[in-house]
Parts: sequence; C-alpha cells; structure tokens
Amino acid sequence: MSKETSDVVKNERQMLEDAQQKGTGATLLTFVRLSGPGWLQSAITLGGGSLAGALFLGALGGVSMLWLQLVAIVMGVIMLSAISYVTLSTNERPFQAINNHINPALGWGWLIATSLENMIWCMPQFSLCYGALDGNLIPGMEEKYLPKPMALGGGEEPFMLPVGPLLVSAVILVLVSIVVIMNARRGLAAKMFDWLLKALVGMVVICFFGVVALLAMSGSLNWGQIFMGFIPDLSQWNGPSGAVKDLIAGMPAGPQAFWTTEVVAQQRIRMIGAAATAVGINMTFLMPYTLLHRGWDKLFRGLARFDLSTGMAIPYIIVTTCVVIAAAQAFHGTADDAFLSTNAEEFQSSPTFGGTKDILLKRLGKEEFDGMKFDEIDAASQGTVVAEMAALPEAEKKVAASMVQRNAAQLSGTLAPLFGEGETGKNRANFIFGLGVFGMGFSTIIILMLINGFVFCEATGKPDGVAPYVAGCMVAGIVGMLWPLLWQGDSKFFLAIIASNFGMMLLPIAYITFFMMMNSRSLMGAEKPTGGRMIAWNVLMGISVVGAVVAAGGALWEKGGIKAFYSSLRDGSLWNEGAMSNSGILTGVVVSSMLAVFVICIVAGFFVRPKADN
Repeated sequence: MSKETSDVVKNERQMLEDAQQKGTGATLLTFVRLSGPGWLQSAITLGGGSLAGALFLGALGGVSMLWLQLVAIVMGVIMLSAISYVTLSTNERPFQAINNHINPALGWGWLIATSLENMIWCMPQFSLCYGALDGNLIPGMEEKYLPKPMALGGGEEPFMLPVGPLLVSAVILVLVSIVVIMNARRGLAAKMFDWLLKALVGMVVICFFGVVALLAMSGSLNWGQIFMGFIPDLSQWNGPSGAVKDLIAGMPAGPQAFWTTEVVAQQRIRMIGAAATAVGINMTFLMPYTLLHRGWDKLFRGLARFDLSTGMAIPYIIVTTCVVIAAAQAFHGTADDAFLSTNAEEFQSSPTFGGTKDILLKRLGKEEFDGMKFDEIDAASQGTVVAEMAALPEAEKKVAASMVQRNAAQLSGTLAPLFGEGETGKNRANFIFGLGVFGMGFSTIIILMLINGFVFCEATGKPDGVAPYVAGCMVAGIVGMLWPLLWQGDSKFFLAIIASNFGMMLLPIAYITFFMMMNSRSLMGAEKPTGGRMIAWNVLMGISVVGAVVAAGGALWEKGGIKAFYSSLRDGSLWNEGAMSNSGILTGVVVSSMLAVFVICIVAGFFVRPKADN
C-alpha cells in the first residue's frame, strides 16, 4: 500500500470512529461521504443488460414481472454483503483464500469465468454506446458521417468490414481507458472517478424516472397492478403473464397452443437474462478487490453494507422498475394501428412488421415454408403470405407485437411530452434518453475493464503489478471494441440478453464458493459468525445460492443446448449421421462436456487442497 493510500485510509478510519462516537446520524452522513464500492457495482449492473432485460420484460410481461429484478437484486446484495464480510474480516485476497481454504478448482473457475464474462459483456456495452450515438445523440451518424463498409476478399459475397462502427468504438475505448487510468491510484484522481460514476448513475436514474413521472401525471398508470407486480409469481415460468395471458386465453385451441409455447419460451429467456444482469460473477470479483484496493478492514463492514444498499440496490430498483413500467405502457399487449390493419399494404408498412414477420410466418404453419424465415421465401409468395398475416385476428397481432425486441429509440418516444410538443419535444427526448443510455454503457465498460485488470493481477500472482493490470484492462476493452465483427443485428439490446444467459450459467460458481468461505473456520477464525447470526447468514445465502442454481439450470437447459442434447439422446437421433451439424445438439454436447470436466476438477480439488478446514 502506497503512502498516499495509507494516509487516505487513516483519515477515513478516523472519520468513521469519530462519527460512531457521535451517534447514528453522524455515522450515516459519514457513510454517504465515504461510499464508493457500491457505486462501482451500480455502474456495472446498470448497463445494457439491465436496460434490455427491463425493456423486454415490460413489453412481454407488463408490470406483472416487476418482482423478478427486485428479488434478483436483493439476493445479489445479500451475497455481495457476505463477500464483503469475509474479505474485510480476514483481509485476505479471495482468490488465494479460496485456493488455500476451499478448493483450487473453484478459485480458478471463479477467476476464469470472471475474465470470460468481462470480455463477453464488453461487446454489447460498446454496441449499446454506438446505438445511443447513432440513434439518439447524433441521429444518422453512421449514414451521414462515417466511412462506408469496406469489402474484403473476392467472390460474389465479400466480407464487409464495418469501418465506421470500429472507428467510433476505438474512440470510446480511448476515452474509457483514460478514466480507468484515473482510478489506478488513490487520491484526487480516484475521487474524480467516484464522482464521475455517481454522476453517470444519477443521470441514468433521472432519465428513466422522468418517463414514469410523466405517465403518473397523466393518470395512465394502474398503481394497483404495479404494486401487485412486485409479488413473486413462479407460475410465469410455465405460462404467459399480464395482458398477453388474457389475449391468448381468448383464442381458439390451435392458436392458443402456438402462442403459449412461443411466449413461454421467450419469457423464460428474458426472465433468466433479467435475473442474470442484476448481479454477475464479475461483480462478485469486483467487490472484494475494490475493498482491498481501498485499504478497508473490518471497521468498514457496516459502511460496505450501507454502500451496497444505497449505491447499488436503490438505483437499480428505481431504474429497472421505471423502464419496465414505461415499456409495459408503450408495448405490452398493444400494437400500432397500421399493424392491426387488415389491409396488406398498410400492415406491411408498420414499424412492427419487421420484428414479427418470422414468427407470424411460423404461425401460418405452411409446410412449404417450414423452418424458413420470411426473407428466404420468394417475392411472389411473400405477397400472399403478408395478406394472410394481415388477416390474422387482432389478439394474435398484439401478442406478436409484444414479443418484438424494441430498442432505445422506440422507448425514448415516451419521454417526448416532457420536453415540449411536436418534433422539437421528440428530438429533445431522444437526446436526453440517449444520453442516459450512453452513460449506462460507458460506465459499464469502465468497470468491466477495471475488473479484468484485477483478474490478470491475481492470475499472474502480482496483486500490485502495473503491467498485468493494464494488460487485463486493455484485453477486455479491445475485445469489446471488436463487437461489429462479432455481434450483428438491428436490436443491439438483444445482444445483452444473450450475454446475460452466459453469465447466469457461471454465477453459481461464485455463490457456492463464498457460501463455503463464510462457513470455513480455518479461513474466518474468530470472525466466523456463530449462533443466530450464522443461521441468518446461511438461510439468506442459501436462498440466493438456490436461486442462482435454478436460474443457471434454466439458462443451460434453454440456451446452453442441454435440452436439444437430451432430446436427441433420448430418441437416439444423437447417433445419426449429421446430428452434430445441428448447432443446438453440438452446443449441448460441448456444454455438457465442459460441465462434466469442471465437476471432476472440483471433486479432485477437495483432495489436493490443504487439510486445514475442520
């Protein structure tokens, strides 16, 4: 610890001791002044995944699914509080503590999974920033100001290098790298870093709170339904919810079965994604190393819990709740007039058509188009198909519209009345909303790079090494910058949902590990909770562990290919020629194999670790 850092810690310690002697009020005020790690957590959790998850949940499930993100963040705060307690009580670096006292396979699994998630999550954050610039802050930026894609290679379909998006992403990388360097040392630079993060998080909260304030003033919110939405409803895992549920219930048996299957499949994916974005495995790494980097110890345990509650949980709950409410009001169980029209030409002109054409083609059930997308069928057939789609009942169209993957530009339209009438109000709303979205993505990139710097330091055994820290930061940033080459699609927000499912698969590694650390006498020593406190910690942590395992299991089953692998194994098709060309089956085989190897490593790890825990 440098002399500068040591002096800061001594000053903070004295402030805490003086405040505790003066009473609760003075202590809370001092907590507010010294808060920081919780805001770092808030900066990462309020990213593209949170916005995407809340946006999609609101559109598909309405306010009936508000409980999901509330439960997820509460469980996350419990686990991060436990991690803080272990770290500040022992003052040991968690990676070494896990390897020495628990299981080296869990330690290295935690480290590797954290680094992988940092790199994967950086891509949708860069994409989110680019989408906010092009769609909100500098409308038409890609078309008007950026270089056109460059053709590489010969042939009829050469690879098109997205030069413009890569250049913009490179500029963003330079800016975030400067901010990350500011945080490398304590003192004024680190304080400026904290202030910047608080400002970004505060801007995000204000932007999305404005949406709901407008809706409340207009009297268009049903507060009874909103409050009911915070009550957990596990039946949503197996059935549609909200207005979509009512729409499907009124359909004939055939369409009802089709839409129930499609909606439930999408609902599960989005529930898993939304839960995963509340707390990821990289956040379990960030918290303890941020505390150690600041020089905190067990005197600061109360401050750490306060910081998580006020700096992380409260902003997250406010923002995600506001986005869900706004998305539900704008998109849930409804559709624009053009989309509801039975006139084929008017129907096809709807902005909703592009996001629904494939599922509506599937709904028509034409054998000649089985497994095809709308754009893959011939032009002559498309006209006939569009006419049949337009003729579908309104209820089916509204359900299809609720499943569309919306973007920030569409949601920003709900802010327009706050900033004036007409086109002027719309443009101002678009800009302010885009600023908030850009802030979410930008702050998340900063923290992901910072975490990866810590990971590389631990992996190389150089906790204070400058070279591994810089290398880790830049690896995550560069991978994220390359998103135009690796991630494609009109709805940039859906990228975050895909990444969050991957993160959900990894989260139980950290939760189970820290549960074991809290109960390790060799690690905790005299600081290990006993009696009622130990029971309370274990019950709360146990619920969080079970929740993470269930969510991870769902992610593996639905998105990890396990379902396809199991089905092919059960019916014997796995052994057929060409079975491995099926992406779902191949993914299932790879994921299952990786899980099996990891479980074997964990079992072996319990035999090679020091026999000190008794």
